Amino acid sequence: MCEYFVKADPIQYEQRTRTVRIRNVLTSLRLENMVWDILAEMAEEEGCTTNALISNFHDEILAHRGEVPNFASFLRVTSMRYLRRCVISMERSQSQALPVANVMSIPNRPQTTDTPPKQVAAVGR
Repeated sequence: MCEYFVKADPIQYEQRTRTVRIRNVLTSLRLENMVWDILAEMAEEEGCTTNALISNFHDEILAHRGEVPNFASFLRVTSMRYLRRCVISMERSQSQALPVANVMSIPNRPQTTDTPPKQVAAVGR
């Protein structure tokens, strides 16, 4: 399992500093390139710029928590939560699209009339 992770392109985990305007104050944020890419994807999905998304996140967490102790870490965790939500959504849509097979129609299976056939999802994993 570790081999998959250690073979990641070092550029993905290299950090990059960007200047973002939050509440009319220029702020420097240092995040991994992959986090910047995920934030850009999230911003595109929201129909705004990455800077606007980050500024909105800052305003929302400030309103919700009253402080922002480690905003860079918050953005990293937000990116991971976004990816997790994408995976869960994709898994749900795939499971709903799977055809339902009739267990009783399997060849060479003894036919019984005691119970109705069970419906099961065909899983191709």
